[in-house]
Amino acid sequence: MQHFDPSAIIPLSPADTQEDEFDTRPKEECGVFGIFAPGEDVARITFFGLFALQHRGQESAGMAVSTGSFIKVHKKVGLVTQVFDQGIIEHLPGICAIGHTRYSTTGGNLECNAQPMLVHAKDGTPIAVAHNGNLVNTSQLRLELELAGCELLTTNDTEVIAHLIARAYEGHIEEAIQKTMEKLEGAYSLTILTPDKVLAVRDPYGIRPLCIGRMTTGNYVVSSESCSLQTIGAEYIREVEPGEVIILDREGIRDFQAVPLRQRSTCLLEFIYFARPDSLIYNKTLHTVRRKMGQELAKEHPAAGAHLVIPIPDTGTPGALGYAEMSGTPYGEGVIKSRYIQRTFIQPSQRMRDMGARMKYTPLKDALAGKRIVMVDDSIVRGTTTGKLVRMLMEAGALEVHVRITAPPVKFPCYYGIDMADQKELVAAKNSVEDIRRMIGATSLGYLSLEGAVRAVGMHKSNFCRACFDGKYPIPIPQDVKITKMMFQENQEEPSKDFFDQNLREPALR
Repeated sequence: MQHFDPSAIIPLSPADTQEDEFDTRPKEECGVFGIFAPGEDVARITFFGLFALQHRGQESAGMAVSTGSFIKVHKKVGLVTQVFDQGIIEHLPGICAIGHTRYSTTGGNLECNAQPMLVHAKDGTPIAVAHNGNLVNTSQLRLELELAGCELLTTNDTEVIAHLIARAYEGHIEEAIQKTMEKLEGAYSLTILTPDKVLAVRDPYGIRPLCIGRMTTGNYVVSSESCSLQTIGAEYIREVEPGEVIILDREGIRDFQAVPLRQRSTCLLEFIYFARPDSLIYNKTLHTVRRKMGQELAKEHPAAGAHLVIPIPDTGTPGALGYAEMSGTPYGEGVIKSRYIQRTFIQPSQRMRDMGARMKYTPLKDALAGKRIVMVDDSIVRGTTTGKLVRMLMEAGALEVHVRITAPPVKFPCYYGIDMADQKELVAAKNSVEDIRRMIGATSLGYLSLEGAVRAVGMHKSNFCRACFDGKYPIPIPQDVKITKMMFQENQEEPSKDFFDQNLREPALR
């Protein structure tokens, strides 16, 4: 084991509650946030930081706040604005805090699985942990803890990480974190709170994003995405490096390399879809990257004679702009999206569910009628959503619908923190592009190539995890974990065409 060396810590240079049942796209697991700012209203700042990260998870939210001597946690199932109100924020005074907004992958949408997780070390020291990502060796680590007499109260991997840190803690949280990181396999971006410190941790592959910001007061924050820094008036400094630990305390900000960098493998889907377009990853603004993806798509898959390029809002918008710019085809709106229909306690009737796309999207008939349309979207996973959208545009009077996707075909499941369908449900896993075109009813179908997506980011493909596109997993997946999602291994029966026909009849919409 690599020995923890305190001298390796060096200062940094200043330099609506329910998940959308019509949404069949992959879901991000979580967003994390942390701040150390004595004298500031850290709970309020954390609230706004989480509010800016709400797109990363809508199932539950929570924060842990330290007064300097004890930690108080408030968390519940629901959106950030439903979990916290003015009264709750006012009763969470402190010098530092971490926060979390969650979409579940390991562990279901239960209140006990909401984060941060609070545990206590042997000496009684409270330690709170918030996690974005997914471990692939959770079962092994759970067994290790249970055999050691640890009682686990939840079904998620974050509690496992928290207990491993607590059991390794002997007065130095940095050393406990380092020992724990040496046991973890998988994706993890963490914020960790002790009574007098906030720590940010990123796995040695850097699968999930994590960055550092500085407020005008000189205090520091950490966040899954830089978009939350703008919300609270903080300046972006840099990303947390893979395998690195950042420490925020009364001494300022420090860092050390806890485990060696294995391979830079930031999730390529963060660039295509998950992260907010105003966020930075690899110092690239994602709106600009997605616009370039649209430009690459236009080069690879032109649509001769098209009258109009339209996006499927909102994530298809930058790609559609880029496609229009490169192709010379006019850009316009063809679909209006209702952003609130899915966030309700009132369940739609079966008849309303059957309307599917019409509950969430309204076509602009005047813009579509008699036109050959290029419809730009970010991904096709099961194909159900895209098929319904194509039919909706045709029924609105479009003469042709040429579907263009700013992601390569999704053929393999994710094990690193994205709630993605099993492989048997991924329409591109065992169907050609032409098969999918027929299934969705499009005039033509074009996916951006993996090479085109990487060119748009402007970096070598070795910097990305692209396993959902090419099946090359940077972190080895244990066989018992792989078999739960990987359905098209040798000697396994592939799904019948009826499966996809049935899926296209389902009312599920993104």
